[in-house]
Amino acid sequence: MELIEIIGLVAATLTTTAFVPQVYKALKHKSTADVSLTMYIVLLAGLILWVVYGVHHNSLAIILANVVTGGLALAMLILKLIHK
Repeated sequence: MELIEIIGLVAATLTTTAFVPQVYKALKHKSTADVSLTMYIVLLAGLILWVVYGVHHNSLAIILANVVTGGLALAMLILKLIHK
């Protein structure tokens, strides 16, 4: 594996794990009052496009990061709708 792909995987891991505390907090407190629904909708749309881009360029880092982050964003959207 090339060094640049390793750097991409590390970057993907860091940026993806940044979303975990928000999802955890929403689950723990059963509250998403301070979470922007619009922001997560736009984010999810962008993440889907990043996955398409990553597939086109055959980039594991881009694909993995955006699939996992997309799952976390989708979880937040679901929590936001459940805890309205």
